[in-house]
Amino acid sequence: MKSLAELQALRDKMKNNIGIRDDDQASIRVVVGMATCGIAAGARPVLAAFTEEVAKRQLQNVAVGQTGCIGICQYEPVVEVFMPGQEKVTYVKMTAEKAARVVNDHLVNGNVVTEYTIGANAK
Repeated sequence: MKSLAELQALRDKMKNNIGIRDDDQASIRVVVGMATCGIAAGARPVLAAFTEEVAKRQLQNVAVGQTGCIGICQYEPVVEVFMPGQEKVTYVKMTAEKAARVVNDHLVNGNVVTEYTIGANAK
């Protein structure tokens, strides 16, 4: 590395390789909990499924990212969806298959998949 520009170019290239978007233009944010508990519970395939499904559908207004501990380890893998003008939706006990449905139903069609939310699973 000889300059900050080279480092930024490398960062952008690696983001594209792993399919994570950090886009200021995105109006919808999907955040996957990737702390130790989330990874142990299967968050990596969930993150991959979200990024692949968003890319496959060419959803330009959706940014998929990751975060550390969300604080509800018993419900991992946890995914939070932030849509403008709406309350955050927290999906729990996610799988790659569930991720595809969330993209279709919630991100594309605007219908929360209630049975995957923390409210439906908190007992």
